[in-house]
Formats: sequence, C-alpha cells, structure tokens
Amino acid sequence: MYAEERHQAILDMARTNGRVDVAALATRFEITTETVRRDLTALERRGVLRRVHGGAIPVDAGVADFVLPHRDPAMVVEKRRIARAALDLVPDEGAILLDAGSTVGELADILPVDRELTVVTNAVTIALALSGRGKVTVMLVGGRVKGRTLAAVDNWALRALGDTYVDVAFMATDGISVARGLTTPDSSEAMVKRAAIAAARRTVVLADHSKVGNDHFARFGDVEDVDTLITDDRVDLVAADEIRRAGTRVLAV
Repeated sequence: MYAEERHQAILDMARTNGRVDVAALATRFEITTETVRRDLTALERRGVLRRVHGGAIPVDAGVADFVLPHRDPAMVVEKRRIARAALDLVPDEGAILLDAGSTVGELADILPVDRELTVVTNAVTIALALSGRGKVTVMLVGGRVKGRTLAAVDNWALRALGDTYVDVAFMATDGISVARGLTTPDSSEAMVKRAAIAAARRTVVLADHSKVGNDHFARFGDVEDVDTLITDDRVDLVAADEIRRAGTRVLAV
C-alpha cells in the first residue's frame, strides 16, 4: 500500500469511528508505531486530523465530505504523486494561486498549514478545504460559479485577478502541447486561467499524462508561459521532450 493510500484509509477510519489509535493502526497496517505517528502528523499538517494522546480525531469532516464528491476520481495515484512533487515549489511564505482542477485540489489537500501563505483561488472546493487551516489565508476570487467544476469565472473573476500578484500559480489544464499551448474546453474558464497566469511571477502546470499532447477548444496560454510542467511517468516521451525543448522544465514523477 502506498503511503497516500494508507493516509486516506486512516482518515476514513477516523471519520467513521470518531478516533483512530496508534497501536491499533500499527497492527492493522503491519507497520511500526513510529510510521503511524508520522502518518498522523502528515494528516494533521493537512488540517484533516488533530493529534490527541494515543491517536487522532477528525477535523471538520463536514467540509471535506462536501469537497470530495466533486473531485475527479481518474488516476488518483498519479495525481497525488504530481501534487507531492509540486510541494517542493511551494514557498515558505508569500502568495500562491491554486487553479480549479482535480490535481491542484490534491496539492491543496497536502498544503502545509504551518506556513505564512496567502492562497488565491477561484475554486470553491479548494477555498472550503483550506479555510481556517493553520496560518493559511484564503482569498476566494468571485464570479459566476460553474455547476460541474465549482470554479468562479467571467468578468468578476477577471477584475479580481487583474489587481493580484502572486509568487507562483499552480495551474490545471485539459491539454498542453507545443503546437496549441494550454487549452481547455470552456472559454469562460480559459479567460480566468489566462488572467491567473498573468498575475503570477512563475507558472507551474500540474497535468497527468493524458493531458500532455492533447488539445481542446479554448486556448489560454503558450508553452513558453509555463516555467515547470509536472506530470506522471506514463507521459509520452516525444511530447514531453518537445515541451522541454520549448524551454519548459518537465518533471515526470
């Protein structure tokens, strides 16, 4: 079992039973108590568990239960690997932008809450997941909320982003290729994504291998706008090399 799968199982048990016990978890997963304590610490840093004597209890399960149904279940393991790699690019302090998207949502789940970070997002689910967690300040970009993705779009969002400047924008995309750049099926989301990239000093795209070399209707940026692309190790090597030759750093994890 991967660590992230064990973390999810521990979290599910805590929400079901109201508490998890270190010794019981060690027996259940056939791991050491030290490993269990590290797992609980990682979940506490995500803001979903609170450590107590001998174990942990769930935190704000209602918000998490609201968020999860809207998360795309496809390639969860790959997306969590991408999110963990993206953590290395999160600054210790300052402002970041988290775009609406399932892989960016995985990054939000593991974002360290002990850092002095301002998180700008147009994703209602991400704002709910991070609200009230540690030292993180959440700035929700307003606008028309799309029913499927729960992303705020249209002119209100554009005005807010026009007055915003962040250190890093962590972006989602439905397609990325040298020929067509960054693309998505929805033109209203493309407008907001374009403004988000313009508001950032650096842009990091989180995209599983199915998005690389793919193209969609609405273009919102060029490959040259992307400082780093983080994808998974099933990515097409030819497509990844084309993007790398265009000047974008490509990490396949």
